[in-house]
Amino acid sequence: MSATLILTNDDGIDAPGIKALHRATAKLSNISATVGIVAPDQHLSGCSHQINRGGAIAVEQRPQQQYAVSGTPADCTRVAHHVYPHIDWVLAGINDGGNLGADTYVSGTVAAVREATLLRIPAIAISHYKSRGMSINWDMATQRAARVLEVLMAKPLESGKFWNVNLPALDDSAPEPEIIICSLCTQPLPTQASFEAGNFRYTGAYQDRQRDSGADVDICFSGNISVSKVSLW
Repeated sequence: MSATLILTNDDGIDAPGIKALHRATAKLSNISATVGIVAPDQHLSGCSHQINRGGAIAVEQRPQQQYAVSGTPADCTRVAHHVYPHIDWVLAGINDGGNLGADTYVSGTVAAVREATLLRIPAIAISHYKSRGMSINWDMATQRAARVLEVLMAKPLESGKFWNVNLPALDDSAPEPEIIICSLCTQPLPTQASFEAGNFRYTGAYQDRQRDSGADVDICFSGNISVSKVSLW
């Protein structure tokens, strides 16, 4: 099967995560893919679904079907929708950090696939949780992202829905994680804070966040790959 895949992110077009995602698409055995990269020209993590509401968005065309966009991840999806007459999938990531539960409302990575869903394009967001003191093994992330893509792209995806994936933080010697389809966690991000001398600071630790049993935070923090189908309608 041939397909046109568009890759984007919120960490910027030169981030290691989008390069890992590109390598993952090359490992897909069931798809002969044309891959375009349409991603922000700068780091925009946490920008949510912000879009440009006036003025021109600069687009720098680079070699090998890459476009660096002076806009947000959601803008990038819109640019891609214009540049490519037919898109089979929008894939966002691999985000440098988890996008679990409540994170999905603030994540630019997830916003890119939400925008794709609004445009009636199937979409998958892939993020990588980082536990304190651990760095991401991008080669391992590539292998795991390819595993997940093989599974999800073979499944039917209803209009109005997208997949949100989180890879776990594991030691290189750990056994290969399971892929577990689960719900989004409903718990808030850590809200512990201090307020001193007119300054408000969050002091809660991400890894200590509350979790619903069996939901994505619980699954990913327990060392498996969480996969959630998110519904817009």
